Amino acid sequence: MATVSFSSPPSFAGDNSGALTSATILRFPPNFVRQLSTKARRNCSNIGVAQIVAAAWSDRPAAPSHCGGGSRARGVSSHAAAASAAASAAAAAEVGAIPNAKLAQPSALALAERALLGSDASLAVHAGERLGRRIATDAITTPVVNTSAYWFSSSQELIDFKEGRHASFEYGRYGNPTTEALEKKMSALEKAESTVFVASGMYASVAMLSTLVPAGGHIVTTTDLYRKTRIYMETELPKRGITMTVIRPADMDALQEALDNNNVSLFFTETPTNPFLRCIDIELVSKMCHSKGALLCIDSTFASPINQKALTLGADIVVHSATKYIAGHNDVIGGCISGRDELVSKVRIYHHVVGGVLNPNASYLILRGMKTLHLRVQCQNNTALRMAQFLEEHPKIARVYYPGLPSHPEHHIAKSQMTGFGGVVSFEVNGDFDSTRKFIDSVKIPYHAPSFGGCESIIDQPAIMSYWDSKEQRDIYGIKDNLIRFSVGVEDFEDLKNDIGQALDKI
Repeated sequence: MATVSFSSPPSFAGDNSGALTSATILRFPPNFVRQLSTKARRNCSNIGVAQIVAAAWSDRPAAPSHCGGGSRARGVSSHAAAASAAASAAAAAEVGAIPNAKLAQPSALALAERALLGSDASLAVHAGERLGRRIATDAITTPVVNTSAYWFSSSQELIDFKEGRHASFEYGRYGNPTTEALEKKMSALEKAESTVFVASGMYASVAMLSTLVPAGGHIVTTTDLYRKTRIYMETELPKRGITMTVIRPADMDALQEALDNNNVSLFFTETPTNPFLRCIDIELVSKMCHSKGALLCIDSTFASPINQKALTLGADIVVHSATKYIAGHNDVIGGCISGRDELVSKVRIYHHVVGGVLNPNASYLILRGMKTLHLRVQCQNNTALRMAQFLEEHPKIARVYYPGLPSHPEHHIAKSQMTGFGGVVSFEVNGDFDSTRKFIDSVKIPYHAPSFGGCESIIDQPAIMSYWDSKEQRDIYGIKDNLIRFSVGVEDFEDLKNDIGQALDKI
């Protein structure tokens, strides 16, 4: 007999009878939990045995609506026996089929889903979940599947799985139903054949470079780039004999020269870039790279798949820090790689060996965040454009960097390949290092923090936040003491404008 001991009484809605005491020990027949109805178990992911048992006791009399009266609950043993008998009867014909029933075949449903959902708004809410979700549940939301491994009913079923005849999972590092739903949603939004989600955006870049750039290869990248990505390229890639050419983001002559004079494996660039929001003509550079047999990887984190779909413009791979716009709530870290299945499968194999797995709880948070992705990004596009226009006209601002402004050097490129210009505005104040610090310290609404793309506005001074340890690097990459990076959230524009205005008045 299985036993469960409660250190405190289990709680039942509306039950003040006190029938169970802290000393209560419940005894269950063998296999009691596994014999609960299939539907009950499907909807009870992530809850304890005691809660499952409580949910199964449906024959309990309803608690009285008033306090202090009514009949007391029947004995625990009778409830357990009744629940066990009912569950056993309901599950007897089903339990043998559970291993095959727990997952549905996704292929035809996934195709139907893509035909049904024609807009980014619908894809953000439903893709990977409304049809073709490989979790048997009646829940509207995709459940969190917290498990490190998956079981098979027989050796034959395991062999069928290994040979592709049985759809399932094997080990948590190789896949998870919650994460798979997330990957399907991202593939739908990016128009990708395949997506793999990993533990961080930085790991997404590392896994992609480690997989797609061979030892002794050559890569091209740009001066304007997330600093940690550059550090990885400069310090780790040479250990594999990989060399690198660095060009200015819009210097197509330099790119052509690098392609002509080197056996380039891959061109890796952000667009828009960090922090100056430079834009690369994806369609043009894809043709340039492909003519020389090189791959093109676009880090589209600053755009999001709502504003830019690099794969449709010719890119081979797209990476995102899902921590930013994708999740959008400043509460989870993750990254992803999307593209042709031929390439993503190589990254996935590397990922399965090395690790860097996204926790299923993080997958759930990102799934939840993506349901409002289109709403958040549209709001941030609008607020950031208005903020950029306000700042460009302000007498205490020296320069504004925002691809939605006609003054931006690649405004014409941004207009041609983006449907919105993003929620980050970079600008330089009229002042020195100390004046810029004073401005940052005077804002009241934005958080002084790293990161961007979330619901809360965030502001920082890159000379301190990202480059405080190296003035030489600041000089090389044009990070001036008066540079500000401002990620607008979903707050009201007038509130943000007034706050920025009062902070500028103090310098």
